[in-house]
Amino acid sequence: MAVWQDRSQTKKTGGRTRSYRKSRKYDLGSKFTEPEVGEKRTKIKKTRGGNQKAVAKRSETVNLAVNGEVKNVEIDTVEDNPANPNYVRRSILTKGTIITTPEGKARITSRPGQEGSVSAKLIE
Repeated sequence: MAVWQDRSQTKKTGGRTRSYRKSRKYDLGSKFTEPEVGEKRTKIKKTRGGNQKAVAKRSETVNLAVNGEVKNVEIDTVEDNPANPNYVRRSILTKGTIITTPEGKARITSRPGQEGSVSAKLIE
């Protein structure tokens, strides 16, 4: 399914906007990948310009920054997700998600659905 990242078809007033051109290939976006907690799984996606992007589908570990050191630790649970409260129940990882690890609580600083890896910073 394609996601169009074009301007809205409706005005603030509720009226319809007139099209000034047809759809272009660069208006196409992609569906949210919903990376979750589980056995590590990544997918390679083709992007614009012939490039590639590693997309995380699942991840059980996180690169955790603790006092200038980076440790690879396991993710225990998803504590809070400011993007969507339903993501907590489904254990979906997005930027800003607060997770619990053996080291303590951490906030995800990377974008797992865009970068393919999960990085976080200790908050407690």
